[in-house]
Amino acid sequence: MLLCDIGNTSYHFLSRYDSFKKDVKSFDASEVKHKVYYISVNKDVDASLKNLPNWIDIKTYIDKTKYYETMGVDRMMALEAVENGIIIDAGSAITVDVKRDGVFCGGFIYPGLKAMNESYKNISSALAYEFNFDIDLQMLPKNSQDAISYGYLKTLYCEVMSHKMEIILTGGDANLFAKIFKDARVDEDLVFKGMKKFIYDF
Repeated sequence: MLLCDIGNTSYHFLSRYDSFKKDVKSFDASEVKHKVYYISVNKDVDASLKNLPNWIDIKTYIDKTKYYETMGVDRMMALEAVENGIIIDAGSAITVDVKRDGVFCGGFIYPGLKAMNESYKNISSALAYEFNFDIDLQMLPKNSQDAISYGYLKTLYCEVMSHKMEIILTGGDANLFAKIFKDARVDEDLVFKGMKKFIYDF
């Protein structure tokens, strides 16, 4: 089985043996002759794949009443992999979703690292600091870098911890956020696991 998670910049494939990425701008999907089960948040790519019968869009088979109409399919697939827990997908945006006893309870979207970092720079060049993930969130900061880091991270931390559930981290910045959520489980293949479960259960 060949799976593919398509984002804004890359095709991320998972085969039986390994995972690999292809650039959205240069990759020709028609070169793939195997059957591919895929999800996509890229509308341009979606349009180009509609004419390729071996590319099967998982999104068309999802019961969206379990989630909500405008929810990203990548979030849905991550949730399919979990029965109980709070999922933090730390990518260009940070999505936080709660699932309890197999039921999606809701979630929220938080700015990603790059977006939030740019927002501080836009306020003033004096605020152009990288976030400090080694900060002690139990103490109020006494320097600018930590003040910015605390303001960004503490809000997210408190909301996530208030649910008192297992935390699963995924996405490109998952290992950075693992420094804050010390008991969290990092699972870089969570979306693919959800895709597999969905396909086998369908």
